[in-house]
Amino acid sequence: QVQLVESGGGLVQPGGSLKLSCAASGFAVRMYAMNWYRQAPGKERELVAGITSDGGGGRTNYADSVKGRFTISRDNAYNTVYLQMNSLKFEDTAIYYCYNPWRTLWGQGTQVTVSS
Repeated sequence: QVQLVESGGGLVQPGGSLKLSCAASGFAVRMYAMNWYRQAPGKERELVAGITSDGGGGRTNYADSVKGRFTISRDNAYNTVYLQMNSLKFEDTAIYYCYNPWRTLWGQGTQVTVSS
């Protein structure tokens, strides 16, 4: 079965950290560009971070709003993509989704809430 399953969301205080995981099945993440998106209440879904395939050099890119705070990575042994989120802010509160653009495949999302 081809799917993406996110985990790792939760409630965190401002300034805190979370690490999201996106476990893939049915395909090898190393062969594809993979992205993290987020959608806050009342807002459009936005691209947060992306990583190219291994063949593409594994280059990463980030939205300006998270640059320097978030890191996208991939562990091919676990067929999983990660999003390390540090120095979290109230405005990072959203549902975070993993996405494979080549397969137009979305995960179910994981909620991140930044609150004091």
